[in-house]
Amino acid sequence: MSFKYTANTLKKLEQLFEEARYIIRYEKGNFNSGYCILEDRRVAVINKFLSVEGRINALIEILPTIDVNEAELSGEMQKWYQQLKQTPTAKGDSTVQNEIEL
Repeated sequence: MSFKYTANTLKKLEQLFEEARYIIRYEKGNFNSGYCILEDRRVAVINKFLSVEGRINALIEILPTIDVNEAELSGEMQKWYQQLKQTPTAKGDSTVQNEIEL
């Protein structure tokens, strides 16, 4: 199955961050990479002017840098998180389709 840049995928990523006890905020700002992470507060701030595809890419880029306790994730989210961790990402190339189960 292929990874699609849809609102449903974005919602699922947001749920993953929520279960990892991170808050996602969409704000305007001057972010060089499209996002900012406040580690002490467990907050990820994403540029609100990004498209759905840009938001998904930002969240996927953030995922390896945060501390996720897999024991706190639901069964479905654990499986999806494992697939996301194993999926190679192509930095800077948003045309690559990643193989993960939605």
